[in-house]
Amino acid sequence: GAAGPELPLQRPWSPPAGEAQPTGNDVPLDHERIIGDIAARLPMATSAAAACHSVADVLGRHTRAMVAVLLRVHDRLRCMAATGSWHVFSSLPAGTGVIGRVYASGRAEIITDVEKDPDYLPLGPDVAVEICTPITNPSGQPIGVLNLEWAAPIDADRWAVTVGQIADLLGDRIAQLNGPPAESRSEKLLRHAVALTSATSEEELMAEAVDAARDVSGLSAGVFISSGAGGRTAGRPAALPGELESRIFARLADAGPVILAELVSLAHRQGACYTLGESGHPVLPGYDVLVEAGARTLIAVPVGPSPTGGALVVADERLLRPDPTVVNLMELLAAQTWACLDRLHSLAKLHEQAISDPLTGLRHHGPFGERIAAATPDRTALLAIDVDGFKNVNDTYGHEVGDRVLVRLARAMEGALRHGDELYRVGGDEFVAVVEVLRPEEALGVAERLARAARKIGQTISVGVAVQHDGESAKETLRRADTALYEVKRQGRDGVRLAAP
Repeated sequence: GAAGPELPLQRPWSPPAGEAQPTGNDVPLDHERIIGDIAARLPMATSAAAACHSVADVLGRHTRAMVAVLLRVHDRLRCMAATGSWHVFSSLPAGTGVIGRVYASGRAEIITDVEKDPDYLPLGPDVAVEICTPITNPSGQPIGVLNLEWAAPIDADRWAVTVGQIADLLGDRIAQLNGPPAESRSEKLLRHAVALTSATSEEELMAEAVDAARDVSGLSAGVFISSGAGGRTAGRPAALPGELESRIFARLADAGPVILAELVSLAHRQGACYTLGESGHPVLPGYDVLVEAGARTLIAVPVGPSPTGGALVVADERLLRPDPTVVNLMELLAAQTWACLDRLHSLAKLHEQAISDPLTGLRHHGPFGERIAAATPDRTALLAIDVDGFKNVNDTYGHEVGDRVLVRLARAMEGALRHGDELYRVGGDEFVAVVEVLRPEEALGVAERLARAARKIGQTISVGVAVQHDGESAKETLRRADTALYEVKRQGRDGVRLAAP
């Protein structure tokens, strides 16, 4: 089907007074006259868009077909002009619909039964014929598509020749006008906004925001500065970063959290700002680190609320005068970035709540099962932990006190674990630690540290230790750790024991 922006519905063509009204679907005019009218109009067009409108206008006066002229702009076929249809597609991915197929193949098509075409996108009822022809540049490369659809039978073969000749004329004129129009800044912003909403991690989102800021602003370097963790940079440099961007990242990496926090604070205190690219003027304190890196033009916009938000900064070595409308687009980009970042934070919080024990904050059964399923045999030890006398605590002091004991014990054991060790709550007063070790004695040492941490808060635990062997399932390893745990219980509790192989 055709594609294009919504345009005012044009009145059907009517012949001059005294001429016979057409009885078929097409005005009975010579096809050569149609081609001649278009050939006369195209030289007056001063842009590719104007050329497309000239073609649509002439065709709209000579035929009742739905007409659409589409050109490739970035990664989509964008409608530049249309007539005869109340509803049109503003743009479509280059491989979508009949027009996408014709564009990709570079071959014209006549379709006389659109309902049987799997790629047809309907724009109106009862379409009888569709003729779709690629628009090519002088070297034969497709740059767009000319598409016509009729509601009644026509001389399709004759029209196919005419549409092909018109497409050739249009392609030549567009080439003379330096090709299809470039993507506008607002179109770039829209494309990047879609990419931002598709980001699945904070790092990916910030990198996309930096890419978008460069693209929309036209400046060569960008950075996302976050005030989190005392101030840090985020957003990777470009795949092949320019010298300025590399220098900016290096300077910010050396600047430290105080300078980064000041840059974020500046953006939030004064709002979006930009330089006029004029040399010899004093630099606002805070931005001097960017000027020292070689920046001569800057645009800085706040991202999110203060103090949790950040700043999006783009810069260039050239002395430029940014258009204020570009700064407005940067503010829209910053707003979209924060909305997407806030969504990622909310999803991460919900995910953490879903996989964590609400009382102690420790991971529970689901994540534990995933962790032990990925265990490395002969290098992973499971420590089965049981709180001694916990039932008596609940029976004597109540469950509220028991809950406080569990929380304190969880914090104490977490503090005793090494970096990379993981602690899970798998039952009421049952915990399991997963630790990576080189030998069984190392696992016993970790278990002793947990027992000592429990004693320091006035509680004791029993711990059974088992190292997973090659060919042994994690379930069997945990069963051996449990067996060792109960052996500790039988021998008086408050101790650790290594399970038998």
